[in-house]
Amino acid sequence: MAVIGKDLARAKELLLQGELVAIPTETVYGLAGNALDAQAVVKIFTVKNRPQFDPLIVHVANRAQAEKLVESIPPAAKELMTRYWPGPLTFLLPKKPLIPDLVTAGLATVGIRCPDHPLTHALLSSLDFPLAAPSANPFGYVSPTTPGHVNAQLGNQVKYILDGGPCRVGLESTIIGFENEPTIYRLGGLGVEEIEKVIGPVKIDLNTSSNPKAPGQLKSHYAPRKKLVVTNLKPISSSYTTQRVGVLAFKEYAVGVKHDQQIVLSPAGNLEEAAKNLFSALRSLDTLEIDLILAEPVPEYGLGKAINDRLRRAAAQ
Repeated sequence: MAVIGKDLARAKELLLQGELVAIPTETVYGLAGNALDAQAVVKIFTVKNRPQFDPLIVHVANRAQAEKLVESIPPAAKELMTRYWPGPLTFLLPKKPLIPDLVTAGLATVGIRCPDHPLTHALLSSLDFPLAAPSANPFGYVSPTTPGHVNAQLGNQVKYILDGGPCRVGLESTIIGFENEPTIYRLGGLGVEEIEKVIGPVKIDLNTSSNPKAPGQLKSHYAPRKKLVVTNLKPISSSYTTQRVGVLAFKEYAVGVKHDQQIVLSPAGNLEEAAKNLFSALRSLDTLEIDLILAEPVPEYGLGKAINDRLRRAAAQ
């Protein structure tokens, strides 16, 4: 298994050697390698068993680093960077040639993000290259929000996990591009409403094809091993009662299923708390002796839109 610790010097040394390190962010843990080193990027795809048509996000310490990697930053993106960086917002911007095509799956744009975590920010500030870092889990599975999640899945393939504790947000970053008009390609840790407060109305284009413009757009993603169905829990349909069922509820336990086979995301009905707990809850339910996970959709506003998006993709197995 991997070593888990807070040694920034060790993490930096491994990255300089072209190795991979799991890093904490406010969203989820990332599997990081030198974004400018094609061989390190190949290792990321190999360890995750990730298809190379699915692009990666590049992580930087600040806007100045981002400006060295992209051809231009439109005014609306600069406004959002000023307001929300560091934070859970990724920008799709035209890349400079120094970004390997493997990082972007051959696309002309690259996803750039400045993560809001003190350990990873310190690490990025100490490096003279950015880090490509998709979620640190096998491709398609539930994203990791603790060092233990990473170790359980990839511990035999990663030498070091930088321990930043549990992730504060718990959902991947929101992704926005500006090719024709401001367009959100992935719902995530920053609500659409917050973005629109700064730049006005945005288009939402949540692709579900096998030719994604951004990470997290494939139809089936974020999925536990157990079959997952998104459904109303009040009441649970009789068609499910003959099966061994687990429940992922928003704020109240469902009737007819043992409480130890249920997880409530937020008894207070708080969407931020629900988002933080989502991936850990899916992982926990996946370990139970059940055949099926019934997941309740949450209210469709704020982070609820991103939570429901993850549930729909997890159900599309």
